[in-house]
Amino acid sequence: MTDYAAAFDWARRHVQAGRLPSAVLGVATADGVVALDAFGGDARRRVSVDDAYRLFSITKVLTGLTAARAVERGGLALQTPLSDAVAGFGSWRDDIVRLEHLVSHTSGIPEPELDDATPLQDALLTPGRDFAAGAASRYSTLAFEGIAALVSHATGQTWDADVAAWAQSIGADGLTLDEGADPHPIVDADAAGVDIAAFATQRHPGAGMIGTATDLLAVGSALLRDAGEIVRPETHAMMRRPLTGDIPRLEPYPAESGQDWGFTFNLRTRAPGLVDRDVYGHSGWPGTEFWVHPSAGVAYVLLTNRIDRPGVDADELDNAIVAGA
Repeated sequence: MTDYAAAFDWARRHVQAGRLPSAVLGVATADGVVALDAFGGDARRRVSVDDAYRLFSITKVLTGLTAARAVERGGLALQTPLSDAVAGFGSWRDDIVRLEHLVSHTSGIPEPELDDATPLQDALLTPGRDFAAGAASRYSTLAFEGIAALVSHATGQTWDADVAAWAQSIGADGLTLDEGADPHPIVDADAAGVDIAAFATQRHPGAGMIGTATDLLAVGSALLRDAGEIVRPETHAMMRRPLTGDIPRLEPYPAESGQDWGFTFNLRTRAPGLVDRDVYGHSGWPGTEFWVHPSAGVAYVLLTNRIDRPGVDADELDNAIVAGA
């Protein structure tokens, strides 16, 4: 791990200072894992590199890859309307929400709280609109229920079943919605007013997956190899094309933060804090990070479990990883 010593020192320093309760950091190339370590823990257990964590919005990448597989098999197109899979959706709207809007946070679907008890498909069918489809970009986790519905309509199987199938084929067999995986608790969920048990019952295609660092590193390695193990190279390239352009960017990702949205990938092509902007991936609400740097030939994962993280700047970690590569 010598090449990435600065990155692992970064994680260790934040855990020792109490800014992160725990951390598992891993780095991979196209050949596999090259560095992996764990730091910290809680009164119940010390952290191991094999421990499971709630991935939250990194789930969006996994659901996106599953939807992209349906696209390359001819079951979906970026122009497929959500109403094809969810009868009655949009009857109150004068626009058409399509797959391209769902994957790029441009659907205008109002966003409920993560732990809202309303079933996700019922939430999709709640009348209302933030803006016309494609007119702006506002981060939407509920939109991924729409993606999941389109996947199921096109393939006849649920989104998580398809994730499990392709993930197992590359050795990422720990990706799951099963609470039996025993993920590290989000230490400040109660303080943030979030009922994690209620959230978990939703089995959310935009935020519900649990997994380990090695699971995500296996995904990162496969994407770096770009040999068609998850999606074909042409499909992979399609997922990395910006879909948001110069439209208005609304909270929590305004234009100055440097994000473009591809096919569920966060493309940090204009991020002011990064030394290498040829990067795609996603972060998660409690501090999880999954990013692929194709030009540097490296992917990395940070798993942790605190929502409020003052003094923690993940761009510092990204830069240390790229410098090590």
